Amino acid sequence: MSDLDLVWLDFLSVSTPAAIPSSPPGPVPGAVADPVRQRVLVVYAGHVQGVGFRYTARQVARGFDVCGMVRNLPDGRVELVAEGTRGELESFCREIRASGVGPLIRDQFVEWTAAQGGLRGFEILR
Repeated sequence: MSDLDLVWLDFLSVSTPAAIPSSPPGPVPGAVADPVRQRVLVVYAGHVQGVGFRYTARQVARGFDVCGMVRNLPDGRVELVAEGTRGELESFCREIRASGVGPLIRDQFVEWTAAQGGLRGFEILR
């Protein structure tokens, strides 16, 4: 069992977030996982819809070597999925918090996994 599996198992035993409708883009059939790149799923809560959050996230992403997507969830939260190196992803997430929408974030759920591929650019999904 890898360290990533242990973190995932530990995470499952600690908390389970409210259901996130439909899965974010998954692995491309036949794609090989990149051991250096990682995937981060961040679900933001607070006053994060109707304030330009997704557009800000896409703009911030342009300054980093990441690819991914961001979308509104029906329950008022925003889901962000991105892939890149751990350092780029951490910096990207910090920059979102430091942006104009940062003060609107009340809480966030973060999950790290191995990169799955299948993401290109940085998209706003509707």
